Amino acid sequence: MDTVVLGTTGATAADVLAVARAGARVELSQEAVAALAAAREIVEALAAKPDPVYGVSTGFGALATRHISQELRTQLQRNIVRSHAAGMGPRVEREVVRALMFLRLKTLCSGRTGVRPEVAQTMADLLNAGITPVVHEYGSLGCSGDLAPLSHCALTLMGEGDAEGPDGVVRPAGELLAAHGIAPVELREKEGLALLNGTDGMLGMLVMALADLETLYTSADITAAISLEALLGTDKVLAPELHVIRPHPGQGASAANMLAVLKGSGLTGHHQDDAPRVQDAYSVRCAPQVAGAGRDTMAHARLVAERELASAVDNPVVLPDGRVESNGNFHGAPVGYVLDFLAIAVADLASIAERRTDRLLDKNRSHGLPPFLADDAGVDSGLMIAQYTQAALVSELKRLAVPASADSIPSSAMQEDHVSMGWSAARKLRTAVDNLTRVLAVELYAGTRAVELREGLTPAPATRAVIEAVREAGVEGPGPDRFLAPDLALADAFVRDGRLVAAAESVTGPLA
Repeated sequence: MDTVVLGTTGATAADVLAVARAGARVELSQEAVAALAAAREIVEALAAKPDPVYGVSTGFGALATRHISQELRTQLQRNIVRSHAAGMGPRVEREVVRALMFLRLKTLCSGRTGVRPEVAQTMADLLNAGITPVVHEYGSLGCSGDLAPLSHCALTLMGEGDAEGPDGVVRPAGELLAAHGIAPVELREKEGLALLNGTDGMLGMLVMALADLETLYTSADITAAISLEALLGTDKVLAPELHVIRPHPGQGASAANMLAVLKGSGLTGHHQDDAPRVQDAYSVRCAPQVAGAGRDTMAHARLVAERELASAVDNPVVLPDGRVESNGNFHGAPVGYVLDFLAIAVADLASIAERRTDRLLDKNRSHGLPPFLADDAGVDSGLMIAQYTQAALVSELKRLAVPASADSIPSSAMQEDHVSMGWSAARKLRTAVDNLTRVLAVELYAGTRAVELREGLTPAPATRAVIEAVREAGVEGPGPDRFLAPDLALADAFVRDGRLVAAAESVTGPLA
């Protein structure tokens, strides 16, 4: 997708990903420009009247009781951006800022905010020029919008503050705008407020997390199947007739994925004569149930994201009948909840993967594998500390699973006395997704090594394809101890960029 055209009815997840990650251009449709102009006429008519209208001719938040005279209104809008651009901490990632800007632009184009068409066009120009405002980690409570992050973006529209150019160099925003022939915006009634009032940051991070988790949940089914093979487990528990009687869609999809990966395996369920097992351990047998519950959580989160992508989030809003009404649609609870739900599911998926890895390394539970998958146990430590790293990641994931949305801290002189903390939920979910990728990389590293150590037994064709691909990627197989960190980094990249799924699908066809 080279160009995304914004109309009045919202955007899609694919649009967000195209702009945020792939650098797609943004254009405003004629319908959007007309809607912007029509709403602006309503705001200007209200601004000319003596009656106070929130956001047009009043102060903001707890200061909304003050009526602002005509000559001070431009200063009012400029001041709200400057004062609210109060973020602190590390810079937020470029893709997050681009998603944030694009989604704010999406709401502007709805014709419900009352900004002039040129304000929206300037935001599109910034995106198209590759200019990325410097946004900081802290400053949003997820209510009244992602205020500080959006304010830093609005500051760049005004030609103030700092921004990163397409060359990756941070410079004063005014210099960057001038270099790209973009005129700074002088904000008028309501426009500063309209640029700040949205759930755009948390929504953008939700959309990107869902895209990443789609790959990771399929990856988890693949690594679970490889671990099942390496442990000489049985694939009978994956039979469709067992999952149809508990008809959770995600569970059925995960079981089907594992069964497809294991098709043709010479390791599953046939080598238990020395130590018969009636059942495999929960971490093996219940893999579809755990991964499936996460998949169903993702389906709910995707529904919330789709609704939010179709929303116009601002306060006040311009209604079709000409009213400009205050509302609470900027509250981030719907998005914050699902961000936290996903963090819980991610932590549990990583936890069960770590338990399978530990089982592969324990000679008392691995059914014939060498201790820690070492070449010469005692002389070699094998993957002992790789599992330590995995356990540390899982431990952090459990801490990240503590809901941010269950917290609320009052602000703005108790006017904003209940907030969502959705931005915080989104930030920790990004960390959780990164950690899950690493955990699955360790399971992949251990599982492929364990399968190769089962000499004389033939793994499934899909497993062989994964092993061949991961070895071609530079990840070494069994052998004496070596510097493990580079291997684990390569395995991480192999999972992260989708090559694991691609390798399995080269045999199985498309997996869910």
